[in-house]
Amino acid sequence: MHRIVVLALPGVYPFELGIPKRIFGSLPEHYEVLTCTADGRQVATNADFALTVEHGPEALETAGTVVIPPFDVSLVTGELPREVTGALARIRQGTRVVSICTGAFVLAAAGLLDGRPATTHWALTEEFRSRYPAVRLDQDVLFVDDGDLLTSAGAASGVDVCLHVVRRDHGSGVANRVARLCVVPPWRDGGQAQYIEQPVPSAAASSTSATRQWALARLHLPLTQSDLAKHARMSLRTFARRFRDEAGVSPGRWLIQQRLVRARELLETSDLPVDEIAARVGFATGTSLRQHLRGAIGVSPLAYRRTFSASASASQAGRAVPVH
Repeated sequence: MHRIVVLALPGVYPFELGIPKRIFGSLPEHYEVLTCTADGRQVATNADFALTVEHGPEALETAGTVVIPPFDVSLVTGELPREVTGALARIRQGTRVVSICTGAFVLAAAGLLDGRPATTHWALTEEFRSRYPAVRLDQDVLFVDDGDLLTSAGAASGVDVCLHVVRRDHGSGVANRVARLCVVPPWRDGGQAQYIEQPVPSAAASSTSATRQWALARLHLPLTQSDLAKHARMSLRTFARRFRDEAGVSPGRWLIQQRLVRARELLETSDLPVDEIAARVGFATGTSLRQHLRGAIGVSPLAYRRTFSASASASQAGRAVPVH
């Protein structure tokens, strides 16, 4: 049983505080989720209520993974409060640590992110950079997986990074099952851009969602953007604009992402040759699949398959295996 301990700091955001329990708690056969505070006392939230939890900082000593949800960043205007520093000192070496949104400010203030890649909410990147110039901050991604340290952007990206951890530990099949239970997208690549001031399509605009569902059932075919626009009964230009408004990426990029999602599932759950997997998900050749997979996550199909074979046994031993 892998124990997840969520550290609730003063000014914690209730929505994100509940994400780890919602995601990992959907798999009680694999994870136990506890919530603690830095001093064992009641903690204020950024809403009009406070929270009392059952555990104090001693719970951090037993964690396989620690999650730090977002909180009021005025807490770290200078040095971290003594109780927070003391709580972080209880985390055992080698424990996986995950931050959501402003949780990265705590890790950076503690010096844990110096020289390492990380992300946080795009609206706070200027402040973050000015405070912690030693961190290799990337404001344009949903989350960063740097092995034992994972950082994510705001709100919904907390769901993304927690699902990514489940996928890293137990594979896409288990992660997809959790996503269905939570009624959320099963996979958004960490490298996908944050929705920075993304315009919302007008209510009168025709949705492209039906076309996306149509395409998902036909990924094995050589679909083009023109095919998608034709199905949606829109001009190519109008379709591309509305598609990007709704999905956050271009139709061509979305097709590649979905084909890679399916390819990763097949690499994890089958022994099919790479060329056959490529054909089943709509890549023209195995070489094309190799190029796209390496571009997306930096590894070859065979290396990806070996990694997830190793992660299954490693997760049983209670430790994490990086996906890269």
